Formats: sequence, C-alpha cells, structure tokens
Amino acid sequence: MVYKAVSHVSLVFQGIGGFYRGITASYYGISETVIHFVVYESIKAKLMAYRQGNPNDRSARDFLEFMLAGATSKTFASSLCYPHEVARTRMREEGSRYRGFWQTLGLVLREEGWHGLYRGLATQLVRQIPNTAIMMATYEGVVYILTRHFGETANEFYDDDFDEDDDGSSL
Repeated sequence: MVYKAVSHVSLVFQGIGGFYRGITASYYGISETVIHFVVYESIKAKLMAYRQGNPNDRSARDFLEFMLAGATSKTFASSLCYPHEVARTRMREEGSRYRGFWQTLGLVLREEGWHGLYRGLATQLVRQIPNTAIMMATYEGVVYILTRHFGETANEFYDDDFDEDDDGSSL
C-alpha cells in the first residue's frame, strides 16, 4: 500500500527520474567506504606490528583497539568525504535548482562557503562513529572465532586431488 502511494506520488510529480535523483552523489560516496577500509587496515597493521607475542591470541584489549581503529578511520573518511552527503541531500530537494553533483558542490561552496559543505557533519559523526566501532570489533571477533573453529585445514570443497583433465562427470 505504502509502495503504491510513494510510486504514484513520485511518478506524478517527478517522473521516473524522481526515484534516481541524487544517485550520482551516492556513487561518489563509495570513496568514503574505500578510504575507511584502507585507513582501518593500515591502523590495524600498525597495531599488529606493535603487538608483542603471538598475534593470533586475542584479548578484550585487542577488540578495544579494533573499535578505536574503526572509529578513527571512519572519522577520517567521513570528514574527508562528507560534502557528497550535502550534495546528495540538496539534489533530492523538491523543485531543486541543484542539477548535478559538481554543480551542486560548486553552488553550495559559492553561496555558503566551506561551512555549507560540512553542515551536519557533527551529527553524522555522532551517528556513525559508535556504529562503526562496534561493527569493526564485531567483524574482527567473528573472523577470529571462525578462523579458530575452522582453521586453515583442507576441506572437501577444495579437494587437493583435483585432476585438471577431470570434466566433473564423476560427480
């Protein structure tokens, strides 16, 4: 019911393009994720190199470090890439004068300055940082548990006796 109402309103007032307004800005948002993971992995590698003893042993301190690494990397990535969020929001406004991604960024910068490009960043960080910290520590915990449980041993899916000339007919 809600889907039909939204579909009808969007098609009547904006056409099919109304569903995709601001999508180019969303594509630029992928860079935030890339930067986040590159920085996270870099911080994690430095933490692992600094660690004394067996790097495969984990403690609560390790997961706190993963949380800190996730929070730091997300803060950096979000702060660097936040203008795409402003552009995406502006491009989705009804009757908007914002037509394209770069045109929107230029117009906001010209009319509102740098402050306009980063309006709402603090709220975004308050929402994103705890979420990312928990998510990255959980991810590392799951990887650790699964690695300990399944290890690096061979299983029947990856058969070491696979013959390259085998066409699979024996299955």
